[in-house]
Amino acid sequence: MAIMAQEVIPIKLAEWETHNPTSDQQLADVSLISNVATKRELERLKESNILEVLELRDGISITSRSHVGRIKLGPLEITVYPKITGMPLLCLLRYAYGLRNLKLFSPVGYGAEVDMFQDLLISQLTSEAFELVSRGLHKKYLSVNRELSSPKGRIDFQGIARNGGVIEPELPCYYNPRLENCLPNQVLLGGLRLSERIASRISLRTEVRQVSRLLENNVEKIRLDQNILRRMDRETNRLVGTYLPAFTIIKLLMNSEGISLEKPDQVITLKGFMFDMNLFFQALILRFLKENLEDYSVKDQFAIKGMMSYVPEYNPRRKISPKPRPDYTISKGSKLISMLDAKYCDLSEKDLPVEWLYQLAIYALSQDFGGHATILYPTMNAEAKEARIQITDPIHGAYRAQVIMRPVNLLHLSELLSDQSKTSAKKERVKYAFSLAFGTP
Repeated sequence: MAIMAQEVIPIKLAEWETHNPTSDQQLADVSLISNVATKRELERLKESNILEVLELRDGISITSRSHVGRIKLGPLEITVYPKITGMPLLCLLRYAYGLRNLKLFSPVGYGAEVDMFQDLLISQLTSEAFELVSRGLHKKYLSVNRELSSPKGRIDFQGIARNGGVIEPELPCYYNPRLENCLPNQVLLGGLRLSERIASRISLRTEVRQVSRLLENNVEKIRLDQNILRRMDRETNRLVGTYLPAFTIIKLLMNSEGISLEKPDQVITLKGFMFDMNLFFQALILRFLKENLEDYSVKDQFAIKGMMSYVPEYNPRRKISPKPRPDYTISKGSKLISMLDAKYCDLSEKDLPVEWLYQLAIYALSQDFGGHATILYPTMNAEAKEARIQITDPIHGAYRAQVIMRPVNLLHLSELLSDQSKTSAKKERVKYAFSLAFGTP
């Protein structure tokens, strides 16, 4: 298959799907490893578990994971789209990250660009920013030193002395006006400029630009990086509480574009946008369980202590003992009742990866005899049923523990969350939370 220098090969696939030359003729006779930069990017994408792209004798094989979005690799334009789309996805996103139920500038999720996940976030950010501008942007007292014809504040006598003592028509003054040119608005403007660059639809870029112009006259442009966002986190207080949803979206956009918020040496520069649906699913389940299991304590990333430890005389490098960390633990009082992991892969359609089984088996065996650990996985299939794997003593065949695979129906969860006001809906949410945490009686 001859590839012209400027030809783009569009490849579309769902999450956890594989395309190869047999299933997609566009991938036949395509090669990427001749470009050193592209080859290095392929290796880093595989290491980070974002995407697996393999060179075969007859072309390219592409396997998607839990990331969705679009990325450019050589002549390939790879789009990975989520199975759940439209308003159900928007409802779950808003709930998971505490975003407001604002009217979006334009319909998102039902058109030709349903697969462009970043547009959903950008539309929400644009609405958040417009709402903040409409209500009046946050202002902060800032120290200013300017020459004024009508003096105010404190006259800068040292400045006059440096000028040779000459009194000009305008006097240098120190004063403290309340201005919009402060860090929250600078970060907001930076997020809008980032959104304008990565939005896929021209109409959406136009909408973002229109809102950006409302800030640009009074707000300085800054470059967003990890130091700016850490400073923003330190300075955030109740006065800028209405900015928190916008800040959350900006962080999601930065992470998904390949900007590391933790360590600069872990940055993966992407020619595109890839959003980790696994992190979204974990945040969604955590909030849902915490809000609806009122008599229970739900903790995330709780370390299991004492299960594994280095033998003191056989630990030459003085390493810290490993501590398994399930995504969630549920306890009542001092009693641990359940351990759960959230895995963004429809296990009603896909086989359980062996590494996940081993991980959950460790959690189950860390408990008393007959313990269990549960994988919560997303599905759109209303007929998906719970599955269980029994762990037995390999010598005597005695029962030891169980690993449970329990489906989370995303459409049903979206319906439960779409109306937060009705008492009956609250009861249904509590009932569903109990079924996810402990199983159906």
